[in-house]
Amino acid sequence: MKRFLFFSVCLVIFNLAQGQIKWAKDGNSYYRIESGELVQYVLPANTKTTLVSKAMLTPSGAVKPLALRSYAFSADGTKMLIYTNTKRVWRYDSRGDYWMLDVTSKSLKKLGVTLPESSLMFAKFSPDASKVAYVSNYNLFVEDLASGAITALTAGGNRKNIYGTFDWVYEEEFDCRDGFQWSPDSKKISFWHVDATKIKDYYMLNLTDSTYSKIIPVEYPVVGEAPSPVRVGVVDVASKSTDWLKIPGDPAQNYLPRTEWKSNSEIFVQQLDRKQQVSKIYNCAAGGDCKMIFTETEKAWINAGAPWDLGRGLDFRHSFRWLNGGKEFLWFSEKGGWEQIYRVSADGTKESLITNTKYDVLDVKYLDEKNNLVYFTASPDNATQKYLYTMKLDGKGKAEKVTPAGFEGTHDYNLSPNGKFAVHTFTNRTTPNSMELIALPSHKPLNASESISAKMASIQKPSNVEFFKVKTEEGVEMDGWMVKPKNFDPAKKYPVVFYVYTEPAGATVTDRFGVANNSLYKGDMAEDGYIYMSLDGRGTPAPKGREWRKSIYRNIGRINIKDQAGAAKEILKWPFVDSERIAVWGWSGGGSATLNLLFQHPDIYKTGISIAAVAYQPTYDNIYQERYMGIPQENLEDFVNGSPITYAKNLKGNLLYIHGTGDDNVHYNNAEMLINELIKHNKQFQVMPYPNRSHGISEGAGTQEHLSTLYTEYLKRHCPPGGR
Repeated sequence: MKRFLFFSVCLVIFNLAQGQIKWAKDGNSYYRIESGELVQYVLPANTKTTLVSKAMLTPSGAVKPLALRSYAFSADGTKMLIYTNTKRVWRYDSRGDYWMLDVTSKSLKKLGVTLPESSLMFAKFSPDASKVAYVSNYNLFVEDLASGAITALTAGGNRKNIYGTFDWVYEEEFDCRDGFQWSPDSKKISFWHVDATKIKDYYMLNLTDSTYSKIIPVEYPVVGEAPSPVRVGVVDVASKSTDWLKIPGDPAQNYLPRTEWKSNSEIFVQQLDRKQQVSKIYNCAAGGDCKMIFTETEKAWINAGAPWDLGRGLDFRHSFRWLNGGKEFLWFSEKGGWEQIYRVSADGTKESLITNTKYDVLDVKYLDEKNNLVYFTASPDNATQKYLYTMKLDGKGKAEKVTPAGFEGTHDYNLSPNGKFAVHTFTNRTTPNSMELIALPSHKPLNASESISAKMASIQKPSNVEFFKVKTEEGVEMDGWMVKPKNFDPAKKYPVVFYVYTEPAGATVTDRFGVANNSLYKGDMAEDGYIYMSLDGRGTPAPKGREWRKSIYRNIGRINIKDQAGAAKEILKWPFVDSERIAVWGWSGGGSATLNLLFQHPDIYKTGISIAAVAYQPTYDNIYQERYMGIPQENLEDFVNGSPITYAKNLKGNLLYIHGTGDDNVHYNNAEMLINELIKHNKQFQVMPYPNRSHGISEGAGTQEHLSTLYTEYLKRHCPPGGR
């Protein structure tokens, strides 16, 4: 549900510049795919060399070279994995073909030749580069690169008996996709096994591709149902024998979101209880025995993993940043009221706070043990922005800002493995996403003429986005952005269109270029005469401290709705706002908020466009909904009281409800249930189902044009633009 934030497009663009660059192992150069070839740039001069040409990427007898979707080098740099011919699995193209290129001999070899086309997932070299392991059709395989022999390490895998990857809900809610890891000595592989046999299927129906309907089952544990039992095995590659880690606790009442090899004989595993309020770290012997070394409890929920994993294309399983030769690791916690970095001894007996700040640490960018520094991002003074800081790894002294003054906005950094260089990206409401290469710790650009500061005058664009704050009657101060109509006349009254999300998995008010773009609207909202705005209330993941974020626990659909409506009441006092033309719209969790606002506060919101909404919280998956709401067997009233369907009888205004019938995330039964309730109370509304479209409603010819036209015409008809 939380995945589709409508501003995600600009986030993807923002991260693209960093995603295009892959650092070399020594940190003194980087790779980039250009015109279908792989090139290498050596720093600091940034000299370019073609490393892998199109000729090298062309298989024997083929006319065209392989399309480089992604790539990975072996540890010694002599071999390269090429990922191509990819296929979508739920949200991402994580299934495809892999080829191995010998960089020295320039020979090209396809892997998994006896397995189905485009069926390989997450292929990776063994540390000694003699083998490659991958998943195909829910089983784990290893291929010997010298002989070409392919060996199955598991058997019996299917969509409900999963080896080396994950089921729908682990992928969606824990970002777990790649489910195996080589041991450092290349002799063993640890892997997840998911037993989804007891998870009920949700049946989607394809009613358009044939005269008879086709059932599409998805194993989907709704809130209130026990999790899929998950275990971690360690298979000896030579003997194919498997030992299972003996992690205490009922697998059907706990989660295992993160594991990592610490040595050839030790594996660290994070376990979360079903309510995700107790996190335990186990040190497990490869033979199976496990010892708990660290635990943390939280009254609301604990975020699995660490912030450095989120949204940057890294390996989501790795939560452990090791220090002091593996004797310590970094860990994040909000237990002091702010998201902070701690260092914990490998045996769990000692814990010390590194970042003793009165603000949140957003993510760790680099550990410089040689100079006793940790690089991290934070925003002490403005929750809509982000900057780079350093602090002593021993926790002494104060944080020092690395980002230069004069660039207010959102900064991100991709540091080289040696910490000497970084890709610096910057954006704000007037500056499109811009990139430069810098040296650290000076933050000086490697090429002054291509630096962001040198380009600012030419790249900056006028912006009509205004950031503001509004305080509700309860004293809750919220950040917001607003775009006023062109040729704005303060003596006139204008309609307001609110864009909402409001749930714990995303914020809408960030200082980025294009943050106020609405690609569903055909035309220019400001030109047509709309005030367009968005607000972040309590419960959104803004860097405003634990209490701000965790106050929404067991209160989704209530406290976030109260904050949005409270802010709207204050905005309605503005003399240029037309209280009779107030619209709201959102997608996914924002669609749910739209319904709740329209139903719970019909005196404020006159028109709503809700897309792919959860109308009844007990229909959504267990990991997400139980994390933020508890278990319905214990507090069902919270789920009911936060669900839009409970208040559907209050509809007074105009509602357009949109949903894809092939939505594997927020299922279409939400639409049917809501429609039934509205019919029951004789509430008139408009509904648009999109056949076989998934949560993003992007598939099929003409879909975007149709959806955009529908959205725009409905808004103009029921909330007419222009000043009056």
